[in-house]
Amino acid sequence: MTEATNDTRPNDVRKAELLSTEVEHIDITSFDARPIVDAMKKMSFTSRDLGRATDIYNQMLADKDCTIFLVIAGSTSAGGCMDLYAELLRNNMIDGIVATGASIVDMDFFEGLGHKHYQALDVPHDDVLRSLLIDRIYDTYIDEEQLQHVDHTIFEIAETLEPRPYSSREFIREMGKYLVEHGKKENSLVKLAYEHDVPIFCPAFVDSSAGFGLVKHQVDSVKAGKPYMVLDAIADFRELTEIKIKAGVTGLLMIGGGVPKNFIQDTVVCAEILGHDDVQVHKYAVQITVADVRDGACSSSTLQEAASWGKVNTAIEQMVFAEAGSVMPLLASDAYHRGLWKDRPVRKWGASFD
Repeated sequence: MTEATNDTRPNDVRKAELLSTEVEHIDITSFDARPIVDAMKKMSFTSRDLGRATDIYNQMLADKDCTIFLVIAGSTSAGGCMDLYAELLRNNMIDGIVATGASIVDMDFFEGLGHKHYQALDVPHDDVLRSLLIDRIYDTYIDEEQLQHVDHTIFEIAETLEPRPYSSREFIREMGKYLVEHGKKENSLVKLAYEHDVPIFCPAFVDSSAGFGLVKHQVDSVKAGKPYMVLDAIADFRELTEIKIKAGVTGLLMIGGGVPKNFIQDTVVCAEILGHDDVQVHKYAVQITVADVRDGACSSSTLQEAASWGKVNTAIEQMVFAEAGSVMPLLASDAYHRGLWKDRPVRKWGASFD
């Protein structure tokens, strides 16, 4: 064994030890949450809130005129809800997605390329993790070298595209197409969205590994004196508002807050500004969050507060103040096993832009 091998082996072994236990994503089809959700409806506090939120989601599924948007912020995808969201899409339980770039790129697309998230069963000093090229999300690990593979893949996709403006929906569709041809995971939300014509919007798309790859694409193109593709955030807002106008009745299933929450709610106001005075507020709304309302931030603003802006109906809404990873499996399993999705119309809003 050479001296160089002796120098590198301890780090390799330590990294392998830390990245040894994969996060296993929950399968909502494997258990029936209906009995426990029904029991929780008879309780108080967050349990009863979750019971009512589940009822509202089932109302969305039962309303054949309702287009349902899944709205995701935070790290639930990395934490074990990735297959849950994929199951909702596969079974026509959602019609569109608005999410953070991290949820779509750093988590779902990342696993679509064959990489994994790991449980942080041992958490050394974060400077040690940095030296091992391990990124930490609370008690979850990501291999930074694998995340750089995502950066480079985004760059490669951008390099193949005609140099023009793209909405995030258009670019994510190209990512889904890439996974169909080169992916390593069938249960990827990005891949399934491409196959089922379900549009995904990321209004802050470059706040993720996509940003690094797209910056490299732009810089390399400028150096070569060539035109380059760009993301058009205004097109995101316009396209999403077009869906809202055409859809009429809409429901929101929101995990967390942030930009995705405000973006989808603002489509009502945008439609009015475009002259559609008859546009309906979002009829149904559920938000699961741990954000505190007292600081006045939009991420924590209640759905009742959103009603004052003319965005959400106050009659059929529910806030659930809970960590989403602990309650979404119950809500989603309950809805899956009640089966109201089985005769919902298939909308394919993604195909409306072709």
